[in-house]
Amino acid sequence: MSTLLHLDASARTRSISREVSAAFAGSWRAAHPGAGYVYRDLAADPVPFIDTGWTEICDAVLAAGATDLDRLAMLARTPAQVAAWGVVEPLLTELLAADIVLIGTPMYNYSVPAALKAWLDQVTFPRMSLAPRRFVVATARGGAYSPGTPKAAFDYQESYLRDFFAGHFAVYDTVFINAELANSRQDPALAWLRDDHDASYALALDTAHELGKEY
Repeated sequence: MSTLLHLDASARTRSISREVSAAFAGSWRAAHPGAGYVYRDLAADPVPFIDTGWTEICDAVLAAGATDLDRLAMLARTPAQVAAWGVVEPLLTELLAADIVLIGTPMYNYSVPAALKAWLDQVTFPRMSLAPRRFVVATARGGAYSPGTPKAAFDYQESYLRDFFAGHFAVYDTVFINAELANSRQDPALAWLRDDHDASYALALDTAHELGKEY
């Protein structure tokens, strides 16, 4: 039976990225009645930053070539390492149990929120392939960053996540659903782009809904 791990990272309780990720999750759950579903709000329940104990476990992973949870747990020996493993273990268990990982995230300062980065740091160890799991990322961006736009080169959100999942997790087919020009809702200087934003947002919701049925 398939399991969906659903993460949201927006600091806003009502946000575009949350709504787009919810559209995918709702459609997927309707298409897979009885399937597993785990939700984690990384903004409301932040994952702590990695610490010395985590780095020591990571060094031990490299030395031992450990790749599974049981072997990783055995590497935690000192109090600091045991405490770090207490944070990591439930996060890794959720991730490894999932067939699909859905991430709703805004773009903050051209990249991802610290809340999402903290989660990625905690669950990432050397030699950790997550193939053939599938990743779907629903994003909200204040401006326009798609190929051909003036600020395309400033997109360190999609490019970072795509490269991260490929380089660390051996997942090369991450799907991104981007709702752009969200700042046109608040910034009077961008009000003339509101129709373009509404179209981008509507397309993102429709795409998320359809993909949820297909996955």
